[in-house]
Amino acid sequence: MNHECIIGIGSNIEPERNIAAALLFLRLEHMLIAVSSKVTTKPIGIIDQPDFQNGAVKVSTKLEIGDFKSYLKGIEDRLKRDRTAPKFGPRTIDLDIVVWDQEIIDRDYYERDFLKALVDEIF
Repeated sequence: MNHECIIGIGSNIEPERNIAAALLFLRLEHMLIAVSSKVTTKPIGIIDQPDFQNGAVKVSTKLEIGDFKSYLKGIEDRLKRDRTAPKFGPRTIDLDIVVWDQEIIDRDYYERDFLKALVDEIF
């Protein structure tokens, strides 16, 4: 059975390169359905860092949600995400499942207007 999900994507370390690389992995390894526009956002929490580029992508996958979350962490690792850095610090890539099989599963959807707008663009 295929699952459809929407992933929030963000980066503030070489964002053009890292977002493009994440999209390439998703395109090659799963079925890419849609990509939202990108927006620039101010950092949350730690404000003394570069702005973020954010977007959303819709994919179809045969993986179950737990395995797909692990897969996304693997992409973050391939793109050298530093997991020792502060939670809201700079990052090469951040990939979070926002919608899984038409159900919103990430509270950030309701709390961050930019994320809601990006997800709604491709929902």
